Amino acid sequence: MLIFNHSSSLTFTLLGIPGLESQHLWLSVPFSSMFLAVLIGNGAVLFLVVTEPTLHTPMYLLLALLMVADLISTLALMPKLLCVFWFNNREIAAKACFTQMFFIHGASVVRSALLVAMALDRFVAVCEPLRYNTILSHSLVGRLGLMALTKGVLLILPMPLLLQQLAFCSVVIPHTYCDHMAVVKMACNHTRPNRIYGLFVILLVVGLDLLLIGFSYALILQAVIRLNSRDATFKALNTCSAHLFVIALTYAPALFSSITHRIGHHIPPHTHILLANLYLLLPSVFNPVIYGIKMKEMRGKVAQCLCRGNV
Repeated sequence: MLIFNHSSSLTFTLLGIPGLESQHLWLSVPFSSMFLAVLIGNGAVLFLVVTEPTLHTPMYLLLALLMVADLISTLALMPKLLCVFWFNNREIAAKACFTQMFFIHGASVVRSALLVAMALDRFVAVCEPLRYNTILSHSLVGRLGLMALTKGVLLILPMPLLLQQLAFCSVVIPHTYCDHMAVVKMACNHTRPNRIYGLFVILLVVGLDLLLIGFSYALILQAVIRLNSRDATFKALNTCSAHLFVIALTYAPALFSSITHRIGHHIPPHTHILLANLYLLLPSVFNPVIYGIKMKEMRGKVAQCLCRGNV
């Protein structure tokens, strides 16, 4: 058995989607379409929020931060994936692999933390509407964004650092990107610390964040039940609907992908790899659409831009 010690010269090989190598060129069509949709959709929302003073509210500032996290995750994933699909360029240096891992997983942690902050925003909007601007000041939004970034860096940075201590029995990664668990499985020495830490991050991020989001919405539901007006109840629920769609779209495939990595041994590899890519891409694709449809101010600004363009 060959053993590859980690060094600056170590190079991994990404297989792409095992079992579907002959279909890579066809698969590149939907993937490149999603890549383009993420760049246009998230870029447009970010541009609108930055350039329109009327959108400088806590809700839209948090949305802009979410768009940034989505763009970072997608830009870390897609260029190398398309190189594998289009040019069969599968090699990736160890340092580049660990850097890609850090940005993909780090952006996912930041995204989750921002969804918690947005749940807080919806709680204040429904339960304390008269004090909304007082409680959610711009400085608080800035601190929430900084906390999300810090959480992403501190939780994910140990992953590549721990991997650098391992020797690898194989450098062929059956994946389209440097997923943490996919790389851990290539190591031939003691990987229990890596596996335990990866599970700890999942439980802390997904488990704790979902618990906080659930607690916020339990309080929102309690407040909505107390409302006597049917119109007020509908308005309150409508205020939260976009965020709830995004939460479902973000966490459901992520949880399934994480579980199948550990216990889904009978699931075909290509199914797992496709899902692992989609759980990164789908939220980034649909977030601008969901928020654009549900948020009146966003629709108004888009309409104004389109009207200016037709003049």
